Amino acid sequence: MIKNEKIKAAEVDVTGVNGEALGVMPTSEALKLAKELGVDLVCTSLYSSPPPCTLISSGKAKEAKQQEKKAARPAKVKEIRLTANIEEHDYETKKNQAQRILEGGDSVQFVVKVSGKEGAKAKELLEELLRDLKGTGQKKTGIQVSGKQAAVQVDPA
Repeated sequence: MIKNEKIKAAEVDVTGVNGEALGVMPTSEALKLAKELGVDLVCTSLYSSPPPCTLISSGKAKEAKQQEKKAARPAKVKEIRLTANIEEHDYETKKNQAQRILEGGDSVQFVVKVSGKEGAKAKELLEELLRDLKGTGQKKTGIQVSGKQAAVQVDPA
C-alpha cells in the first residue's frame, strides 16, 4: 500500500472520503487536499495511468489491510477430543476453547471417544455442544457415529 509522499505519479485519479469521484488532479494538489481534510492519500493500484487513489483515514487503511490478510488465509480445522462421560467443569473448558477457536476464524472438529454402548450418550453430548455454540458457530457436517467415535465439524458463524 503506497500512500502520501511515496506516490511518484505526476497525476492521480482521486476518490473522496465518502466515495465520491473527485477526478484526475496533480499529485501535489491531491496531497494538499488530504492534509486539509486530515486524511491519507492511498494509492489502490499502480497498474493504471493515472493511478487510482483514495482519501481515507490512516486507521481505516490499516484496518482494511488487516481484513484483506485475514480473508486471504485459509481456515484451519482444529480437533477437540472428548469422552462421553465428561465432567461439567471439563465440558465448560472444552466449550470455551471451541468458542475461542471459532471466534478466531477457524473450524472445530469435535471427536468423542466411544466405548461399549455409549454411542447415544456421545451423540447427546455433541448435540448439547452444538446448542451451546449456536451463536459462534454452525455445524458443517451432521453428527457421525461410527465404531469407536462420534464426530461433528463446526464452522465459524
